[in-house]
Amino acid sequence: MELQRSEDQGLPERKGQKRKLEEEIQEDREISLPTGDARRALLAEVTAQVTVLESAFTWRESDRSAAKRATHVLAELSKNEEVVNVIVEGGAVPALVKHLQAPPCEDGDRSPKPFEHEVEKGSAFALGLLAVKPEHQQLIVDSGALSHLVNLLRRHKDSSISRAVISVIRRAADALTNLAHENSSIKTRVRMEGGIPPLVELLEFTDTKVQRAAAGALRTLAFKNDENKNQIVECNALPTLILMLRSEDAAIHYEAVGVIGNLVHSSPNIKKEVLAAGALQPVIGLLNSCCSESQREAALLLGQFAATDSDCKVHIVQRGAVRPLIEMLHSPDVQLKEMSTFALGRLAQDTHNQAGIAHSGGLVPLLKLLDSKNGSLQHNAAFALYGLADNEDNVSDFIRVGGVQRLQDGEFIVQATKDCVAKTLKRLEEKIHGRVLNHLLYLMRVAEKPVQRRVALALAYLCSPDDQRTIFIDNNGLELLLGLLGSTSTKQQLDGAVALYKLSNKAMTLSPMDAAPPSPTPQVYLGEQYVNNATLSDVTFLVEGRRFYAHRICLLASSDAFRAMFDGGYREKDARDIEIPNIKWEVFELMMRFIYTGSVDVTLDIAQDLLRAADQYLLEGLKRLCEYTIAQDISLENVSSMYELSEAFHAISLRHTCILFILEHFDKLSARPGHLHLIQRTVPEIRNYFAKALTKPNPHKLRL
Repeated sequence: MELQRSEDQGLPERKGQKRKLEEEIQEDREISLPTGDARRALLAEVTAQVTVLESAFTWRESDRSAAKRATHVLAELSKNEEVVNVIVEGGAVPALVKHLQAPPCEDGDRSPKPFEHEVEKGSAFALGLLAVKPEHQQLIVDSGALSHLVNLLRRHKDSSISRAVISVIRRAADALTNLAHENSSIKTRVRMEGGIPPLVELLEFTDTKVQRAAAGALRTLAFKNDENKNQIVECNALPTLILMLRSEDAAIHYEAVGVIGNLVHSSPNIKKEVLAAGALQPVIGLLNSCCSESQREAALLLGQFAATDSDCKVHIVQRGAVRPLIEMLHSPDVQLKEMSTFALGRLAQDTHNQAGIAHSGGLVPLLKLLDSKNGSLQHNAAFALYGLADNEDNVSDFIRVGGVQRLQDGEFIVQATKDCVAKTLKRLEEKIHGRVLNHLLYLMRVAEKPVQRRVALALAYLCSPDDQRTIFIDNNGLELLLGLLGSTSTKQQLDGAVALYKLSNKAMTLSPMDAAPPSPTPQVYLGEQYVNNATLSDVTFLVEGRRFYAHRICLLASSDAFRAMFDGGYREKDARDIEIPNIKWEVFELMMRFIYTGSVDVTLDIAQDLLRAADQYLLEGLKRLCEYTIAQDISLENVSSMYELSEAFHAISLRHTCILFILEHFDKLSARPGHLHLIQRTVPEIRNYFAKALTKPNPHKLRL
């Protein structure tokens, strides 16, 4: 049965890249929300800078200097996210937007300008910081910022490239990134304002920081916006982005792989174009990058590529992706592990890749990740293992390294993971036959003891009932499981008990006790009307001083004990009255009623005394009825005494029920005093029980 997944089901969430301009912000500065006097002082400072900006929109050097200083002050204040609201409240946004453009100048004026590009850069920087808060994005856009920011992206076309020009372009791209972050309407507005073509052009800019900023903006604009994706591709961004993947600058290839990842997300046609443009090998190369962020993005992108078709899955593996992906599974970076398991999961759905991933060492780390407390990571690992389990060559390795126990014992966070694990176990179970089973039997004979035990434990769950005798009797599997019961490790004892209980459920002959079957001895039932009836009575029993009238012919047919009493050399043979010294009247009456009618209601309060009487007089049918009633009362508190009772009166069915109860509730019993002694006492009977049951002919098989 295939585990159905839509193309992007289980896909780790991609996002646009929000720029906080890390190089400008000290990570360890204290952030505090201003209150009272501090807030009033801050608001006064903001108001003062806004006043400067509103009055200094000229090319006079003093105005430009003051405006530059004002944008710088506002930008510095905006680095503290806790005071951004106060800055906006003070009216900074319209003032800053106004200074995203140069002041007006006379036509034909080509003279050098004071602080050219510097004020615009400061304004773009401050607005980008304010846009980190989503609630201010729309205000900035409504104030007219987008068209000015897009124009700033083209500053290099109107003047010579200088440090100031480079900085203003970069700040404009960063501001667009923050404005459009997780805001679909602003992403669309940027496209409509013509922002995408200049950003694509800037991917080839000479300055790497500008390249990085442009790629970051495109990455955000492409996220979950099909029209933006299409325009980015139409602007011929792919060849440059793929070249950037090969950059030795980690910041460059990280942004490039992020853009490509967002372009192909949920867009199969763009995915094909990206592959056709030659992205596959450089993306695989990034798996070995020194930048863990690039590794994460590359692994995620390979997982998306692998959903294209089977050939692409094979090509990814052939080009060397498997080993670095497996190495990532050992990383302390949870996100890196999540992305690599995602990619391996997709690759493992192809038959040609499954054995290769396992052979390259992927099986054990994937199994270990089932213990993760991260639900997405855990699920990706489970899905990868589901794929690997589809290959017969992996089944023995699964079992040899304890994979079945990990799948069974895992604590899975989401239902989808539980379902995936259940289907993986089912997939393994379907392959336990032929050469796979022969290999496992070989391991049970020659491997080291821990491996032998793992195989026996797994086969108790996975094997067909038809193979149980071969595995557990002919190849010593039963002794391996019993050996676990005698281990000094509580975990091994529990594993053995649970496996034996599972084995008992799989074997049709090992169900818990049924109601009593018909007696194997043919019986003559005189009927209810003759119970303790003097009519035609030829023998009388004296019980607790009271007479009980009976009929020899009925008693002779009921059991060997009465037959010996009346046909043998005992004194009771010719006696008219026979004393019964050790049975209570109500017990004796019920026993006789069973002899006369073949059935009786056995209540719990009388069952043990009636069992003793039934055993004494060899009434097997009555014994089974008593055992059945007693078995309904077995508990953690009394199972030991019930087992002793079954031994005392040769109550085989009750004994077997005690064994099944012990195996089923082993975890709770192990916490109680005396459980080790109980297990040691029962192991020989457990051995006999399973040996007899597993060698019994399968009645269903015989009918075929």
